[in-house]
Amino acid sequence: MKRKMAVLGAGAIGSSVSADLTRAGHDVTVIDQWPAQVEAMKTAGLRIQMPDEELQIPVRALHLCELASSNLEFDIVFLAVKSNDDRWMAELIKPYLKSDGVLVGVQNGMNDDTLASIVGRDRTVGCALELSAEIFTPGLVRRNTTHRTTWFAVGELDGFYTSRAKEIASILGSVGRCDVTNNIYGAKWTKLIANTMTMGPFGLLGLGNTEAAGLPGMFDLSVKLGRESLAVGTALGHRIEPIFGLRADEFAGSSDENLVTAMNTLLGHVSRGRTAPIHDHLKGRRSEMEFISGLVARNGKELGIATPCNDAVVEIDRLINQGRLKMDRSNFELLKEKSGAA
Repeated sequence: MKRKMAVLGAGAIGSSVSADLTRAGHDVTVIDQWPAQVEAMKTAGLRIQMPDEELQIPVRALHLCELASSNLEFDIVFLAVKSNDDRWMAELIKPYLKSDGVLVGVQNGMNDDTLASIVGRDRTVGCALELSAEIFTPGLVRRNTTHRTTWFAVGELDGFYTSRAKEIASILGSVGRCDVTNNIYGAKWTKLIANTMTMGPFGLLGLGNTEAAGLPGMFDLSVKLGRESLAVGTALGHRIEPIFGLRADEFAGSSDENLVTAMNTLLGHVSRGRTAPIHDHLKGRRSEMEFISGLVARNGKELGIATPCNDAVVEIDRLINQGRLKMDRSNFELLKEKSGAA
């Protein structure tokens, strides 16, 4: 029997996943809170523009308000929303998840324990990902990572290899490369480290990834951000993991070498795009950096580990969220000043 799936959240990431799963023949329902996006999907499907191909895929779409009368139950739900929205979205979908169904958080950040507290650890599978995409026009996604450079890792929260983890990996294989790991927390924290090194500082400037990465002093600051995030993750017990499809030998060497490898691999995949906080700020939304750099800063404070660079990213991002500061290249000097990296 074909698995009934939902993608909850049809932003850039959720739309990219939905289009590929639908094209692969899966039974997928896409659910979102953006009315214009849902209407566009109902009318014309999803148009996904990639560097090497373009897709126009009809999809089955529902407004959130239509879910209650849909009489649907799902075997697998891929939750593709920002960390700001994961708790209430998990509560929303819980009644529509089968008793033996599974919720997979296709998100940045470390949200799996939160999801598990709502739907149960036995119904939660972790997922780390690299899929860069942008959406500003309903129904139209610019996807910056190709199928070859898109990457996922899935794993059970208890570290066991299971048939359902392998099944989910096979399903996500329609979207990009997907590995199964027995260290999902380590994989997600390693991705979080890479995000603090790139998404964190770049998101304050409003620049494309290539331009931001090339600013004098950015590389050194990114490495400092990564060192802080690694120190906090190690203290929390997370074991750094090769990510983005890298082999163990490609991820060998000192901690700094690993950090640089992860950052350069990420930038190689998303060089033509802009990082996610920029999209949020352009749309007047609060970014999710509180769940990325902010998570490092909060845990660092609790553990007695200094995180001045991540602290500075969070502070400036918060000022932008509050409308007290604009995204601008000049924020790089402010970041260096506040982090002590000037």
